[in-house]
Amino acid sequence: MGRSTKHRSTIMYLLFVCLGLFGTFLVADLFWASSSSYKSNWPTSPQLNPNLHSNASHKVSGDGVFEKPKKDKPARVLSATYADLPAPQLNWEKMATSPVPRLDGAALQINDLLFVFAGYGTIDLVHSHVDIYNFTDNTWGGRFDMPKEMAHSHLGMVTDGRYIYVVTGQYGPQCRGPTARNFVLDTQTKQWKDLPSLPVPRYAPATQLWRGRLHVMGGSKENRHTPGLEHWSLAVKDGKALEKEWRSEIPIPRGGPHRACVVANDRLYVIGGQEGDFMAKPGSPIFKCSRRNEVVYGDVYMLDDEMKWKVLPPMPKPDSHIEFAWHIVNNSIVIVGGTTDKHPETKKMTLVGEVFQFRLDDLKWSVVGKLPFRVKTTLVGFWNGWLYFTSGQRDKGPDDPSPRKVIGEMWRTKLSL
Repeated sequence: MGRSTKHRSTIMYLLFVCLGLFGTFLVADLFWASSSSYKSNWPTSPQLNPNLHSNASHKVSGDGVFEKPKKDKPARVLSATYADLPAPQLNWEKMATSPVPRLDGAALQINDLLFVFAGYGTIDLVHSHVDIYNFTDNTWGGRFDMPKEMAHSHLGMVTDGRYIYVVTGQYGPQCRGPTARNFVLDTQTKQWKDLPSLPVPRYAPATQLWRGRLHVMGGSKENRHTPGLEHWSLAVKDGKALEKEWRSEIPIPRGGPHRACVVANDRLYVIGGQEGDFMAKPGSPIFKCSRRNEVVYGDVYMLDDEMKWKVLPPMPKPDSHIEFAWHIVNNSIVIVGGTTDKHPETKKMTLVGEVFQFRLDDLKWSVVGKLPFRVKTTLVGFWNGWLYFTSGQRDKGPDDPSPRKVIGEMWRTKLSL
């Protein structure tokens, strides 16, 4: 019994010695941390530059709390294709949100009304109606249905000031096939009529009225990916076709969808676009979308009296998904947002956050402002000095230009060119 008591005393003594040493080490470690790394990593008066995102040493979360900096990475300067271009700040005002969010929808302005058509709500849901925005009182209203046979996205569309001509497009959600069906809407009576079908279906063809003819060119072929070069025209007047068949015209030099097509000063312009697009996954019963390689470009082409395509100065950066993202303002073509080439590191789609101006007098490009966020497939209008855009798909945030949320928001800014 005496030996046992003595043995326990020895053990207790050794245990107290170990605890004492551990406590001494812990206090010293905490003192060192508080006097060195804590002071060096926590900013006392941070200077944040809103134009420097990925290179900032500290970020501020939405509630103003500083987040810990990530591991330092070698600095890399991206080309202007992927980086935001320097541009003046514009004062954007948020207006009434659209009744539904839209991606790859269509819109045309007639006087103070913006007619907004179709589009994806989600990848599995497409809209088949029209919403109307009134610029005079800044309200939405006047919803009505589209024909059941009409495409739901990737439409070609143009107006003569009363009638809206709707050309082909994708029928259904995901990456379903295109239709060759065409329609015309009388915006005063809200009545629809058929037009002669295209020779073959097309996705998102460049579409315009020029010299009494409805011109349709480019776009993607039936597989949704292969660029089309074909160019057709049809004589139309007051919402009626004057011919039964489409006439072949000079092919466009470069095919593909998601381009702006503009008539100004009796010239026809085709701007931006891409080669390639998502395709339906082989064997998928729902035509599930599958990514394919895409090449975005900033090419600009023009047709004039000679009926030959002329190459004009390219956009400041490659830009696609801009078919309804433009408006003519003071003898300039103004283009809002879009997509550019994929990011070289993340390989994700890169959205565009700039407003571009193409002056028609000297054929020069400039960047005239920044959007409230990067966004593609905007639907644009202009009224009483205000530039408006609605719908599309916006970025994930200031630090991430890849697409995330489909929106129905409406924004406007005073634009003086």
